[in-house]
Amino acid sequence: DIVFEMDEINDELPSTDIALVIGANDTVNSAAVEDPNSIIAGMPVIQVWKAKQSIVMKRTMGSGYAGAQNPVFFKHNNAMLLGDAKKMCDGLRSKLSEL
Repeated sequence: DIVFEMDEINDELPSTDIALVIGANDTVNSAAVEDPNSIIAGMPVIQVWKAKQSIVMKRTMGSGYAGAQNPVFFKHNNAMLLGDAKKMCDGLRSKLSEL
């Protein structure tokens, strides 16, 4: 399988070295789990912040469709790659092929 359900992959994330997020916001927003007052509280999300490292690729730091700021962007184990995701992925692939 190359596609997993959220509950299946969430169980694996604490033992995952890196979670690469491309263009997502609300679906990986930790406020849904950590902030009972958030507009998205209780929404099912992929808990990428539980991986050892997460990298989020987005054009901007803006909020998602729900309008909720994403605390994952500011977590110690997250890095932001801002810009065009295709260019970012191509650049990462190029650098990895050099290893």
